[in-house]
Amino acid sequence: MKRKTAHLGMFLALALICSYVESLIPFYFGIPGVKLGLTNIVVVLTLFCMGAKEAFCISVLRILLAGFLFGNPFSILYSLGGGVLSFLVMWFLKYTGKLKVISVSVAGGMFHNIGQLFVASVVVENYNLFYYAPVLLLAGFVTGFLIGILAQELIVRLKDYF
Repeated sequence: MKRKTAHLGMFLALALICSYVESLIPFYFGIPGVKLGLTNIVVVLTLFCMGAKEAFCISVLRILLAGFLFGNPFSILYSLGGGVLSFLVMWFLKYTGKLKVISVSVAGGMFHNIGQLFVASVVVENYNLFYYAPVLLLAGFVTGFLIGILAQELIVRLKDYF
């Protein structure tokens, strides 16, 4: 039990560090809301190495803590919308056993953007924001693919640790 708690604490600390580093990177393609999604590496690792409950806890705690430390109430709201939808899709796809790490990560990146877009359209009461979906889906695909490659490599290298 102590070892599992230590792993969760380490993953949460890594997720917060990734959030902080990501907030420092001037990553801007002229598309508002597009981010690298570095913290998704930690969520994917936790999902594949420890389990769904642990990954969900890491995801939600990271969103709340990073929002309070580096963001604002709206960033928490948007991140929760995207993070919870992303996690649910990744969990379901992993649970089916038909997809590997990269595919699960790609779906997570895409659905994170869909969740944030849905929250934004509800907050501003304008569903025309969904015209922006193709751009966000492409960005989610690319970043999810890159994060998936990194996560897969880390899982292979850390398999003996878990």
